[in-house]
Order: sequence, then structure tokens, then C-alpha cells
Amino acid sequence: MADAGYLTIGKVVKRLQAEYPDLSVSKVRYLEDEGLLTPSRTPGGYRLYSSKDIKRLETILYLQKHRFLPLSVIREELDGHGEESVVALANDYPEAIVDDEEVRNSLHPLENMPELLGVSIAFVRDLANIGIVDLKRSPRGRELVNGSDFPLIRTADSLKRFGIEPRNLRQYVNAANRETTMFEQALSVMGPRQGEFTAEQRASYKQAFEQLLSLTNAIRDDLIRRNFRQVLAAISDTQEP
Repeated sequence: MADAGYLTIGKVVKRLQAEYPDLSVSKVRYLEDEGLLTPSRTPGGYRLYSSKDIKRLETILYLQKHRFLPLSVIREELDGHGEESVVALANDYPEAIVDDEEVRNSLHPLENMPELLGVSIAFVRDLANIGIVDLKRSPRGRELVNGSDFPLIRTADSLKRFGIEPRNLRQYVNAANRETTMFEQALSVMGPRQGEFTAEQRASYKQAFEQLLSLTNAIRDDLIRRNFRQVLAAISDTQEP
């Protein structure tokens, strides 16, 4: 039964992988097992996905990746909203999970990352190996992820669509470490000569740090843009008749 408008599970995965590189046939089947998807079946048992099914899958993936909602919450929201669009559901959760102080200040089991962030455990481990993520261990040896690292994990996952893997990000870790040392030296004159920071000193220190960060980011961004203009110019030259 190859009905018009229906796609097989393999074609669904292929269609959405540009936006969600980690999407696989096994993950779609897992979402079905969890009761989030109910595709049609051919007499032979093959899954067929309608445009409605695909839209629901996109909603699930979006809320999981960009709003960090657990599958249990996504299921409740989808059932409650019926067939509302991704945008409508996303507006109900405007980065709330990321900005939630309790989430940022909590440690989360590594094995929960597929459900919480929509990324594989292996991917988070790869990020930890290069220093992007700082894995902790519980007294019983359980691997834990700091909620403050969630935005880093999300950004690294988004870079995968451009072919940038965790190993390619090591240079940013090294650069960040060097810049941190430079910032500490530059701001050392603002530190207390003895004792603790006063509230006023702490506020001034943080303000100066933000200014330093903004200025150094501007230099880096402008240098990269200048280099890329040269790349584009070289490409244009090679294409001229």
C-alpha cells in the first residue's frame, strides 16, 4: 500500500535529518513505542506516515531539542493541544526549561539526556572528552550533567548540521581557556586588596568582564568576517569566465 501522501519510516527520517541530524529509524520507532506516534500500517506491517504524522513528529523533535521538554510532558502537551502547530506549542515554552534556575543549578543523570535534550549519551560524552561539558560523578559513580551546560550541548548539536563534530570544537575550548587567563590578568587590578569583594566591587567586576567579553568577541567576529570575505572573493574569481 504505497498511498499517495504517505511516506515510509526511512523516507521520513531522510526528510527531517537536515534539521535533526541525530534522527534515526530506531528513534522514530522508540517514539512510537512511547505512544507519541501512531502511523498507519500496510497489510504487511510496514509503517506509513501521513503529513499529519510527520507534523506531529516535527513538533516532538522541536520541543525536545529547542525547549528541552521530557517526552512525558511533550505527550501531554500534544494531546492537550490536538493538532496545533509547532509555533503555538513553542510559544507556551519560550526557553523556559533553559532559563529555569532550578534546572540550571541541578545535576541531571547522563542517561536522561536523550529524553531531556534529544541527543545521544555518546554525543554528550564526546563533548565531555574535549572539555565542552563537565561531567560529574555521584557518590555511587553515576555520571551527571550540570544543567548550566544544557545550552552548550544544544549549540553543539545544532552545529552538527554543518558537519561540525565535537572534535572540531576543541579549538574553542583551548581559546576560551587562554582568554579566561587573559581576562583574569586584565581584571586583577579590580580585585579586593584584602578580604572579600564588596557588593559594589563585585558589580563593577562583572560589568568590566561583560565589556571585555563583548569587545573580544567583536574582534574575533570581525576577523572571521574579513577572512570569509576573502574566501568569497576567491570563489568569485574562480567562477569568472
